[in-house]
Amino acid sequence: MLSNESLQFLEDLKANNNRDWFLDNKKRYEIFKKDYHQLVSDFLDAMKPLDPSLELLEVKNCTFRINRDIRFSKDKSPYKAHLGIWMSAGAKGANRSGYYVHIENGGSFIAGGFYSPEADELKKVRKEIAFFYDDLEEILNEKNFKKEFGSLDRNETNSLKNAPKDYEKDHPAIEHLKLKSFTASQKFDIKEVSQKDFVPKMAKKLIALKPLNDFINRALTSE
Repeated sequence: MLSNESLQFLEDLKANNNRDWFLDNKKRYEIFKKDYHQLVSDFLDAMKPLDPSLELLEVKNCTFRINRDIRFSKDKSPYKAHLGIWMSAGAKGANRSGYYVHIENGGSFIAGGFYSPEADELKKVRKEIAFFYDDLEEILNEKNFKKEFGSLDRNETNSLKNAPKDYEKDHPAIEHLKLKSFTASQKFDIKEVSQKDFVPKMAKKLIALKPLNDFINRALTSE
């Protein structure tokens, strides 16, 4: 769980996203940061027994800096007014599929999979889907996965209109092959964050994504 004080800090930061306010509230930030890291630790304790590939992860591997990278953004707000947790077995410099928790008033969600892969990574995942689409269908049709996440996320920005290069438009997995990201997600109310069973409840949901992560990571690590 996350304290109400930390949630309020995020709300106040969203309303006062500037350096002067942040510096004036540095003590509140330090309390928030400690709370954030404890939440990550709790998630790792819950997830590691369910997915051994996460065993070597430490808190520092799963957190994000509060400073935004504004170099190429029209939004020049210097700080992130949300909290993110990323749990993945990928080594430094190697992208892998994983689990994500996003906490933000009005926009909280859990997710997993592989977001915005590089061109060579995308090629590997599509090849895996093309050759082993029955495996993917079995994963997506598993009862618990369908209950929690329904299917892979699909919208205008993460899916091609036509078949990708080198694939026939009538390929049995064509709708999956059109995807540019391979993720599944579920929204939740931010009020749940303050409940004592928040971490075990979300861990139980997230682990339904393990077969999808395993499938994608197999594609990324196989020759």
